Amino acid sequence: MAGNPQTPDYDLEDSLELTTAEQVKAISDPLRTSIIQLLHERAATVTELAAAVKRPKSTVAHHVNVLADAGLLKVVRTRRVRAIEERFYGRAARVFFYEMGRTGALDFNDFEVAAKESVTAFEAGELRSFIRHARVPDERIGEFWGRVHELVQEFDQLPRSGDTTYGFVVGAYPVTDYPTLPPQASDAD
Repeated sequence: MAGNPQTPDYDLEDSLELTTAEQVKAISDPLRTSIIQLLHERAATVTELAAAVKRPKSTVAHHVNVLADAGLLKVVRTRRVRAIEERFYGRAARVFFYEMGRTGALDFNDFEVAAKESVTAFEAGELRSFIRHARVPDERIGEFWGRVHELVQEFDQLPRSGDTTYGFVVGAYPVTDYPTLPPQASDAD
């Protein structure tokens, strides 16, 4: 199934920082995350989204409204169908992010979502993944994360033209109980 090579077919901001509890709560629901991801491909109506996620139109409409009220989705165009104005929704931004160091807890976990989604690929021998650990200064992680963010933006802007949807998850996190070697004994000992 070839898709639209434009990614997506409407104008949107490059990024949007999640600054309210309402936004974080809105994006934390798995169905809403699916809706947001689908709208990265192109604008869609509630009817199209309901068909894609195989859920009732009323359920999807509720979740779209929650996302729109939080400023994460917007109406990008409309069309007249008989006597009804049909709305096409799009994302407010390509990337939503939460600034580290803010108080409060997030109640969503990209890695949990990725773990669930990747089971079939793992069982089929099609999962590509790495995990590495390194003791590095905080400022180096900041520099490294900037380069990762550029790669994520590149992935987000790939034309939606393939037959397979791929997940792409990245993260950097402190590991407080990771084992480390003791300091090396000096040659004088």
